[in-house]
Amino acid sequence: MRLEWIDDILAVLDSGSLARAADKRLLTQSAFTRRVRLIEDNIGTTLFDRRRKPVSLLPGVQALELELRELSSRLHKLRHTLKTTSDQAGNSLSFVCQHALTTTVSPKVVSALTENGDASVSVRSGNQDECLLLLISKEVDFAIMYAISDGKMLGPGNAFEARTLGSDFLMPVCAPAMRSKATDAVIPTISYPPEVFLGQVFSRMVAPRLPTGVTALPRAETALTLAMLQYSLNEIGVAWLPHSLVADPLAQGLLVRLDDVLPAQPLTINMVRLVETQSEYNEQIWQHLGDQLQIFVLSQHLPDDVNSCIESE
Repeated sequence: MRLEWIDDILAVLDSGSLARAADKRLLTQSAFTRRVRLIEDNIGTTLFDRRRKPVSLLPGVQALELELRELSSRLHKLRHTLKTTSDQAGNSLSFVCQHALTTTVSPKVVSALTENGDASVSVRSGNQDECLLLLISKEVDFAIMYAISDGKMLGPGNAFEARTLGSDFLMPVCAPAMRSKATDAVIPTISYPPEVFLGQVFSRMVAPRLPTGVTALPRAETALTLAMLQYSLNEIGVAWLPHSLVADPLAQGLLVRLDDVLPAQPLTINMVRLVETQSEYNEQIWQHLGDQLQIFVLSQHLPDDVNSCIESE
């Protein structure tokens, strides 16, 4: 039984509905609903009465409220004690990246954090919902995440502080043999699930700008950008991928750009943490890391025409 699951159950008890509990936990309602299903699947029993509106906890679960609150309090205290002891012993840090950024940016983060040899770093990877959950549950110190070009995250963000590190570009690409398909009325594509961040970016920012009369027909769907890269290399369809991830295949001629005929979308890369008082050590790391990573601004590695597109947005 994970601590954040106990806190999720208590949030429903406190707020009286899944929707209000999602707000309390700083999640979208769909993300919180998926989390509730995950809790039930892992425990192996039903906790919520879905016959009632709003959905509520079953009476047997409500009867355990006092025990759940005591357990949550003890575990929060224990985790704080363990983390404090660990930090004092070895200046340990942990962070999470969205999947694509784990490949492109996290090596620079680890290099900056370990350059003096006095820090231990733990790196995790996840989609945006998972990154936010890890921040909320304080399992990581900060996250490296994409945002849309205005710097706002797609989802609740008022509990988070963000520092902009650089820019990237969600770009349509395909294998050279698929290039002619990009101008067909029906384009074979590799799509993201609608609930993940890049899936939301595509549906809200890219799809409405497809050429008139053009339909994107998914041949495959994956939330993993590295898998999507391989699918595109294997001529399965057109994919919208971060330029930072496809720069090498483009330079090698393994992929071709399609942003001359299909829409692309600028992205911002943010370093994100909870808005709360930080330890002196964590505050120093936040400032140092932000300064160091801004040397590695991805827009410096984009073609001039892509930089022009970003600057014009």
